[in-house]
Amino acid sequence: MRTRTIRALVASAGVLGAMVLPATTATAEDGPTVRELLEKCDNGTDSCVFHPEGEPEHFTADAKQVGEPVHNCTADDQRSSVSWSDTTSQSNSAGLSMTTEAGFGKVFAVAYEQTYQHTWEESHTESQTTFVDTGPHQVGWVERAAQMQKVSGTYELRFPDKFHDHYIWYVDLEITGPAPDPSSAISQHTRDMTQEEIDACP
Repeated sequence: MRTRTIRALVASAGVLGAMVLPATTATAEDGPTVRELLEKCDNGTDSCVFHPEGEPEHFTADAKQVGEPVHNCTADDQRSSVSWSDTTSQSNSAGLSMTTEAGFGKVFAVAYEQTYQHTWEESHTESQTTFVDTGPHQVGWVERAAQMQKVSGTYELRFPDKFHDHYIWYVDLEITGPAPDPSSAISQHTRDMTQEEIDACP
């Protein structure tokens, strides 16, 4: 994961449109935290804009079990139906809660839609019924691997007055969420029952 950075630009307070000096890196001792800055986005700034960098990175999330496992306690092959529902949600590299209804989350969603011509989804829920074939005394289950995307970019925050000694702050952030095509890989798995599971069969 890319390291988060916070940068500030210094401008003369006395001259409108004064020349901006090169960026400087802020440390924990001389600058605000990522949380402090992002909580100020459209809440104390003259402007707050997210600048995406490049194209979104699409990837397949790790597979995880969905629905309940099925136990074949018979001496015959068996086909069982597993009904399941699974939700994938957005997250970010700062570990902050975000919503597309307000604040830095809304700023991101607007920039994403304008740049990539897609609506950003905070979450996506997929529900279906999957059939699982099990042999005698086997356990079967379903796994889902969701399609996700990661967007990297920089927030530019401009303040009417100095905030921690600077008028302009930049915050690098990565936001992860469901892909525009939220298809997923569904797979069925089986294993032999343990003796304890066999003993628990009716």
